[in-house]
Amino acid sequence: MSSDAFALVNVDDKRGMVMLQNSKAKKQTYGLKKMADFKGKIITNSIEGLELELGERSVWFKLIGDFNAYNLLAVYGAACLLNEDPELVLMRLSAQTGAAGRFELVLPGSKFTAIVDYAHTPDALKNVLETIENFRSGAEQVIAVVGCGGDRDRTKRPLMAAIACKYSSKVIFTSDNPRSEDPMEIIREMQKGVGPTDAKKTLVMVDREEAIKTACMMAKEKDIILVAGKGHENYQEIKGVKHPFDDKEVLERMLKMFSN
Repeated sequence: MSSDAFALVNVDDKRGMVMLQNSKAKKQTYGLKKMADFKGKIITNSIEGLELELGERSVWFKLIGDFNAYNLLAVYGAACLLNEDPELVLMRLSAQTGAAGRFELVLPGSKFTAIVDYAHTPDALKNVLETIENFRSGAEQVIAVVGCGGDRDRTKRPLMAAIACKYSSKVIFTSDNPRSEDPMEIIREMQKGVGPTDAKKTLVMVDREEAIKTACMMAKEKDIILVAGKGHENYQEIKGVKHPFDDKEVLERMLKMFSN
């Protein structure tokens, strides 16, 4: 391996540190909690963005959540190791917006907060709901619209339902690319992860547009709606056919209808 090669890992993540032990490259770290070569500190973490302290600099970023603070640190560290100008790197990072369908705010400034996210695994759903939890003042409801894809890992279905119930005030189980499977059967498998106490906070609406509409009807001012699973996708796959469907477009339409 070249003497110029670097291994840059998250010092706050044990998995990364294990990988670092097995690398012959020059070892460099980044993190928020422990001492690191590229150390950051979150000053402000809100639904509008992140303010990070990097060395003696305080920089505002348009990206949201702890996970993006780590992403920004990783990119900044890698760029510095490639001898890029640190000031220019920070300026360009501060101008970046999030990827489509990844914790994407829909019509910011509406009566309630609406978020579209591609989360379609238990870990991803947990991460996005924990991020939302960090933004709550405590009074807002979190209304989650969640489904599971057909012809995919069935074991994750009850896990995703349990996670949605744990972190949400209300949960609507719906269809999400059922493919060759019966969407209602997928939902029944999800419901196996819902305990008796949480069952009363759940609804079942197989039609995804109706599920999103219902979430908007239920939401009160300052509540938070999460529509998870499809993110940037603009179709719904049913029986081998991809039908046009865009969570963001549907949410925008419903927000305009119910925010007055």
